[in-house]
Amino acid sequence: MDEGRRVGRYGADRTLIRTWLTVVAVLILAMVVVGGATRLTDSGLSITEWKPIHGAIPPLNASEWQEEFAKYQQIPEYDLVNKGMTIDEFKTIFWWEWAHRLLGRLIGVVVLVPLVVFWASGRLEPWLKPRLAVLFILGGLQGAVGWWMVVSGLADRVDVSQYRLATHLTFACIIFAYTVWLAGSLAPAKEPPMRAGWAKVTAYLLLAMVFVQIYLGGLVAGIKAGLIYNTWPLIDGALIPDGLLFESPAWRNFFENHLTVQFDHRMAGYLLFVLALLHLWATLRAYAGTAFSRRAIALAVLVLVQATVGVLTLLHVVQMHLALTHQAGAVIVLWLATRQLQSVTIGERGVGDGRVEPAE
Repeated sequence: MDEGRRVGRYGADRTLIRTWLTVVAVLILAMVVVGGATRLTDSGLSITEWKPIHGAIPPLNASEWQEEFAKYQQIPEYDLVNKGMTIDEFKTIFWWEWAHRLLGRLIGVVVLVPLVVFWASGRLEPWLKPRLAVLFILGGLQGAVGWWMVVSGLADRVDVSQYRLATHLTFACIIFAYTVWLAGSLAPAKEPPMRAGWAKVTAYLLLAMVFVQIYLGGLVAGIKAGLIYNTWPLIDGALIPDGLLFESPAWRNFFENHLTVQFDHRMAGYLLFVLALLHLWATLRAYAGTAFSRRAIALAVLVLVQATVGVLTLLHVVQMHLALTHQAGAVIVLWLATRQLQSVTIGERGVGDGRVEPAE
């Protein structure tokens, strides 16, 4: 095939593939939100087995429901928290966890089937093939990480490990950012990348801090630290409260001390907002009127909105609608921060517009 025809065909295919990857990203966002609902309703341990294929079929009759309920009655959460719950109450938590797992299976299908079709029909450029294969592998690993998390709550505890929950959430967000990056790599040509400078440096720091904050949010959720110290801006009556290093050894406080974990999440939120403002200032100073500056404005506004929702979630003792909005907001901030870093490093052109392919 001559070069002109190759460029034209791949140009049309990029739009299709970018749309597909955007759909995958939206589904991952939905997965994170449903996962949050599963956690908030204490539903995550309601299914005590991992059956990647057969598990897609829920109980279909009274006997099967009773069998599933009997399995749940064998774990500490039932005995110590939900002793005496009815089978109808069990069904409520079961459906949340089942929906979460079903959505994960759906994402796997939505990734795999188009990938096979695009690959077999020659629509994928060589540089893109291994990157899409990695996306599918990461999804499979996330399923394993999810089960690794659930296992931690099936014996000797009534909740999953906060370490594993935060890892599961952060890994989901890594996959999300990777998907967004791949989709952005197929964007049409617009502007060259930024020159070295503060705008570029702060774009890197901003994305890194978003991931740190998401991990810290996972720890807060894992130990339910949002259910106490429900005041702002003071925490336990002070800006910097006593008792931050109560646990011994000291490192445990950053993962297991409710006060310290919530304090760290607050401080990281403030730092993230400062970074967003610094990035906005640096970008407006050097690139006013460009896509870079417009996205920097949007980022600063979104981080402020996200912080506001976080404060409201705390003050209202983690009401579900606020908590899920806050969780979704974190992923949306991640989406924009990822695209901003991508645009400042490879430019507003994508990585393969028929003339240039990404460096291997």
